[in-house]
Amino acid sequence: MRKLDEKREILYVIRTLDVLMSSGVGLEAAIHSIGKGGYGIISKDFASVMSKLSSGKSRGLEFEIKSMMNKAESDGYRRLLNTMYTNLTQNTDLVETLRKQGKRMEEDRNETVKKYIEDLGGVPETLLSIGMIGPIILAIIGLVPQILGDGAEAIVGSIDQGMINSVVNGGLLFTILGMVLIGLKAHTKDPGL
Repeated sequence: MRKLDEKREILYVIRTLDVLMSSGVGLEAAIHSIGKGGYGIISKDFASVMSKLSSGKSRGLEFEIKSMMNKAESDGYRRLLNTMYTNLTQNTDLVETLRKQGKRMEEDRNETVKKYIEDLGGVPETLLSIGMIGPIILAIIGLVPQILGDGAEAIVGSIDQGMINSVVNGGLLFTILGMVLIGLKAHTKDPGL
């Protein structure tokens, strides 16, 4: 769950850091701003860092960011924390790096969404086909004894109406189960973005 939350929020955090720091806000103030909420688990992490810093129980911002890197589960979040750590220890151009990361993450996200849409392209038609054709075929099977009348016994042998009902009900249950499994497969492919 943490990884999904990180992946969902990281692009917005990067964009917010970019905007804040481009307008002259320092890194610590930007972390404090993001820590106030709105960005899920990342806000909680940043709020925790700021509370440790303000309580005096920390060895410094760079050590707190380094320890957060161990908790990060998504690559994007880990990359952001590494960039922040590098900026604190080596004084790199954080704003330009954030812009590049944001652009790369946006392209990756667009690619993921495009792939997800392509994978789901045939699902509605499949569900519609199964949901409409299956019951029609099963209804015809259920009506075979009535349609053929006495001729059905000559073709198939003795047909019990209870057996026909069992076949139709089992087929309807199988149709519903198939539709649920197709929907579940589509749901599990959801990138969560």
